[in-house]
Amino acid sequence: MKLKELSAKLGLSQTTVSRALNGYPDVNEDTRQRVLEAARLHDYRPDALARRLATGRAMAIGHVIPTSTKHEMVNPVFADFIAGAGEAYAKAGYDMILSMVGDADEARVYRDFAKTRRVDGIMVHAPRTGDTRIALLQDLGLPFVVHGRVSAEEASYSWLDVNNRRAFQRATELLLDLGHRRIALLNGLEEMDFAMRRRAGYQEAHEARGLKPDAALIASDEMTEQYGYHTAHRMLASDAAPTAFIASSMIIAIGVRRAIEERGLQMGRDISVVSHDDALSYFHTPDTVPIFTSTRSSVREAGQLAAEMLLDIVAAPETAPRQRLLEAILTVGQSTGPAPSTG
Repeated sequence: MKLKELSAKLGLSQTTVSRALNGYPDVNEDTRQRVLEAARLHDYRPDALARRLATGRAMAIGHVIPTSTKHEMVNPVFADFIAGAGEAYAKAGYDMILSMVGDADEARVYRDFAKTRRVDGIMVHAPRTGDTRIALLQDLGLPFVVHGRVSAEEASYSWLDVNNRRAFQRATELLLDLGHRRIALLNGLEEMDFAMRRRAGYQEAHEARGLKPDAALIASDEMTEQYGYHTAHRMLASDAAPTAFIASSMIIAIGVRRAIEERGLQMGRDISVVSHDDALSYFHTPDTVPIFTSTRSSVREAGQLAAEMLLDIVAAPETAPRQRLLEAILTVGQSTGPAPSTG
């Protein structure tokens, strides 16, 4: 079915139908819903080129992925975020453009996008402390949403984030309530803003009890299974070994579990582990009680919500910046228990 035929069935002009389908705010909401329902009923899909010509938009969202140095996004979590975002883009008739570039080329790619108008908006990944991309994108006039936040950034901008500080504060409080006092934190790269917030939550929970965490029990690196294994193995071999670990991802926690079992110890009895679980859509434990105690947050849902936020901004760029803070859910599993007796 063509736009002309759909318009005739509805008794509306082609311009009104086109603007309703493309999210223009000047279309009455009742009319918009009537048009959308008719489009679904008749399986109407506007021609991509026609939509670009009608809207003056590229009908594409850009994701720029720097690859030349360490980045926390290069793991299965990133794939799930992209899946969630991709679902939202497809539903709205948008394409996704992934640009894999070296760190030194990232700013150039943003400038090229602004100059050529190949994309209508940008999703910013893995914000770092002191990140310069926000100021650059604002100068270029490109709509964008940051997945995460930049603590030191004073300008107002749109972002969607998980409350990492509170999640790790609650994880630490749980272990302290169980009697643990030597709690190791296996964090992500602390140049990343989320990791800085996680460490802050861990430290605040200790300070609230009049305790000072041992600096020797705090580690920071890329979030891999090998990092979790080697770091836990080294710490457990110490004379002042931890009785509990907080892992900044499920991937790290799997490595920690391997190190615990290799020493003939039992996770949940001899050593407790709390993980931040990004609730990957393809990585579920079927048990009634989950294996890991975790602070859970769906990264796929985050991708979908961030994409919907960005599409709303593209449709109405004059609106004020939007922010949304998601809370992680603390789920108690089999990996935690009381601190072992020292008597």
